[in-house]
Parts: sequence; structure tokens; C-alpha cells
Amino acid sequence: MSLDADLQALIRTIPDHPKPGIQFRDISTLLLDGPGFAEAIDRLAGLIAGEGTQLVAGIEARGFVFAAALAYKLKCGLLMLRKPGKLPGARVGVDYELEYGTDRLEMHADACGEGMRVVLIDDLIATGGTALAAVELLRSAGAVIDTAAFIVDLPDLGGANRLRDSGVAVHHLVAFEGD
Repeated sequence: MSLDADLQALIRTIPDHPKPGIQFRDISTLLLDGPGFAEAIDRLAGLIAGEGTQLVAGIEARGFVFAAALAYKLKCGLLMLRKPGKLPGARVGVDYELEYGTDRLEMHADACGEGMRVVLIDDLIATGGTALAAVELLRSAGAVIDTAAFIVDLPDLGGANRLRDSGVAVHHLVAFEGD
């Protein structure tokens, strides 16, 4: 049994969502459990403590929840990586490929400066496309991004390995293998 089996037990699986054959890992049940949510944030903080983090970057939307709590815990800033058209003012962005089409992540143009140490946070890493786009966006702004953390890893989809191949250390609390 893994060290984080208690947290894994708080994550509900919804079969056949959003389409047949998909096992959707629903972290909303973890968020509903106050002690479990607090423990998840404490454990994430323990995984990245000592990294000299200046900003925690969260990917819209569920990543915001964990990134905000983690930024508070680490006493550093919160950087929101948003879908197109959500941010006012000057922004920079990166387009990336999805299974069927493309998407875009954006941030304010002045959100992070050259050499700032940023940790990337999201609820789940699957194929890694969105996380890799986030790393590309942050690095294009001059950020040092060499650490990412997730509540859930779906290792069979290879996203964590793709991030590692790009020079990012990947941490997660729980893994769901084989589906």
C-alpha cells in the first residue's frame, strides 16, 4: 500500500466519463474532505520544500485550487495560467496540440520575470500536453521551471515521463495505473 493510499481513497472514479472506456479521476471528493485536502497540500509542500520557489503556477481550472493553497502554504506568489480571452491587459501565450485540435494557455506579460523560480501545479498529469505547454510558456518568459507537482499521475499515459524528458522533476501524490 502506498504512503498516500489515504488520499487515493478520497478520489472518486467515475467510469465512462466523458466517453465510454474512460475512468475519470474526480478530485472533487478530495476537495470536499477538509482534513484530506489540507493533508494533500501539506504533502505537496513537503515534496517541493527547499526549491526556492518564488511563484506557484496553476493551470486553469482545477490547478488553481491546489496552486492557491500551496502558494499560501509556501508564502510565495500565485501565477494563473489561463485559457484564451480570460485575462485583461497585455498577455503572452502558447498554442498546443490536443488529441482533437489545439488549445492555448496565456498569462499576463508581466507575471514573471527573468530567472524567477516557478513550480507548476495541476490536479492531474495524463498525456502531459497542457503541462508541457505551461512549461514552454513559463520558460519563454525567462522563468526557471524545473519542478512540477500533481495530485494524480496516470502513468500509463506517459505525461510525467514527457515532462521529465524536458528537464522537469515530476512529483505526484497518487497514481492510478492500468486505466
